[in-house]
Amino acid sequence: MLLQRNFLSLALAAGVLGLASCNKGGDFSKTKSGIEYKVFKGTNGKYDDREVSAEGDPTYKDRVGKIMALHVEYRTAKDSILFNSRKQQMGFPVRVPLDSVRKEQRGGLEEAISLLQPGDSAVFRFNVDTIFAKSFRQPVPPFMKKAGNTMTMYVKVDKVQTRDEAMADVQKMQVEQQQKMQAYAETQLKKDDVTLQDYIKKNSLNAQKDASGVYVAVTQPGTGPKPKQGQVVSVQYKGTLLDGKEFDSSAKGNQGKPIEFPIGVGQVIPGWDKAIPLLNKGSKAVLLIPSSLAYGQRGAGANIPADAILRFDVELVDVKNAPAAPAGQPNAADIQRQLEEMQRQQQGK
Repeated sequence: MLLQRNFLSLALAAGVLGLASCNKGGDFSKTKSGIEYKVFKGTNGKYDDREVSAEGDPTYKDRVGKIMALHVEYRTAKDSILFNSRKQQMGFPVRVPLDSVRKEQRGGLEEAISLLQPGDSAVFRFNVDTIFAKSFRQPVPPFMKKAGNTMTMYVKVDKVQTRDEAMADVQKMQVEQQQKMQAYAETQLKKDDVTLQDYIKKNSLNAQKDASGVYVAVTQPGTGPKPKQGQVVSVQYKGTLLDGKEFDSSAKGNQGKPIEFPIGVGQVIPGWDKAIPLLNKGSKAVLLIPSSLAYGQRGAGANIPADAILRFDVELVDVKNAPAAPAGQPNAADIQRQLEEMQRQQQGK
């Protein structure tokens, strides 16, 4: 879990609001490949049914080679929301290249998107085995399978653009998104700190706050060295939400073995890169990570919601130097120095 920012880091991961009511009443149509669908054309704030042939949309050929900007929301068979771009992408749409739908993509997201025209809204229902095999190219996660055999996708198409138009929009969006994310993170950090102080008091933790906002409560001091940037650490851990619900652990996720990673190069959530260097080798501690230094607005999968503060009970098992990189290749410390130099140059512009 720590090494994966989001299991749905997919080309179409995004969200839409206000379409849930479209799923109520009426029958789904179905493509020959088995996708169930309802397509609506928006007119003056109202949604009217738009007929779409099970054979596909004959006008799609005119959109091939262009870029579609759209919002999408994924839900499990039990109606749990997996991803929502209006919240998790600061309201910005996802952009999808439109290509000809190949035979092996029939029944997947690619075919569903090909049914849509600018201004359309739609509800698609997929068989989870089919969608994960064809579009995600990975096994169905256990929690999805447990929820049922279908996955529903709500879609709102914003516009279709040429690649040059889309590139210009993306560059503008990235600047705006970064500004919004920074402002949101600063506000959320203050809220999280109030929650954390209350949690620390209620649980009688002797926790010290780092300048970043992370709290560390050492429960068993170690006598070894503290890790330095670029060194490789081995850590046993258990991760829980503040309500005590466990979402991950080295015992479950790594077969009882500690996980290993280099410090300070972004291979784990920022809160770990901040907190682990504060511990001596052999230490056991409680790490309390504000959401902005964990998975932020996006959350992670079904077990870590958006804006979730995380608790980790950890043991720093080992600290060692990173293995020497092959001749001509940078090691972790070199990469970090390069990143810092790039940041300095950008700030100086």
